[in-house]
Amino acid sequence: MIRIAYHPIYAHPLPEGHRFPMLKYELIPGQLLHEGMITEKNLFTPSVCDHETILLTHDKEYLDKLLHQTLTASEQRKIGFPQSPELTERELIITQGTIDCCSYAFEYGVALNVAGGTHHAFADRGEGFCLLNDMAVAANYLLAQQKVKKILIIDLDVHQGNGTAKLFENNNSVFTFSMHGAHNYPFHKEQSDLDLPLKDGTTGTEYLSLLKETLPHLIKTVQPDFAFYLSGVDILETDKFGKLKVTLDECRQRDEFVFQTLRTNNIPVTVAMGGGYSPDVRTIVEAHCNTFRLAATLY
Repeated sequence: MIRIAYHPIYAHPLPEGHRFPMLKYELIPGQLLHEGMITEKNLFTPSVCDHETILLTHDKEYLDKLLHQTLTASEQRKIGFPQSPELTERELIITQGTIDCCSYAFEYGVALNVAGGTHHAFADRGEGFCLLNDMAVAANYLLAQQKVKKILIIDLDVHQGNGTAKLFENNNSVFTFSMHGAHNYPFHKEQSDLDLPLKDGTTGTEYLSLLKETLPHLIKTVQPDFAFYLSGVDILETDKFGKLKVTLDECRQRDEFVFQTLRTNNIPVTVAMGGGYSPDVRTIVEAHCNTFRLAATLY
């Protein structure tokens, strides 16, 4: 049985014309329920993450800015969202959703958060539509609770997980792997434990070949006992910002390979959706839904 973190607050209202496709967060579970791939029993509603857990990863001064609405105009521009109490609550709930998914992943092998994958958030700041780094918080929580010894973060969003890389640069218990566009945001890259920068126009065949060469070897070398998978769908050829040439089916094949590889190696995984900016929101939703369909089928 797969468990899926979802809360109505995920679909946060934004100013008209905003480029972030917030609507996808209500369309994804709606589509999966409609087609019978999941039922209401698969969904769970996370609560607000407690501040003590957030502070395992983020600075108190930064958390206070989020809680008291004191981000500067410049800080809000870098994040890309106007601040509000509701937005901060949303981020705390998304983060708790990813933490909760970890418990379900230990039980069922996999669990997924409809939102999350906010990998551009640093300890002291947010950027790129990311306020709190949910996977980093969850990873630090697992380590603090001594539930795991070695974590692998598989970041296949088209944008480098710069915040995640920086947060764990001196932590030998977390291995960060980012496969991303070389000439895409963020334009200043941090150093992950393994970065695979892709040239503009990389095809799905090239993409899948590189992933299949890398991931099994990485698992053998790192020997993680838990994984986080950021399954961004901004690798699609239809994406406004992706610059790659990956088809919808090749994106599905990517997810299938990651799941099969982790399952074969008995590594539980928590999945978050990450980015996707195709002009037609239906394309984004279909690509994300494929991730859930595969998890439901393979586990």
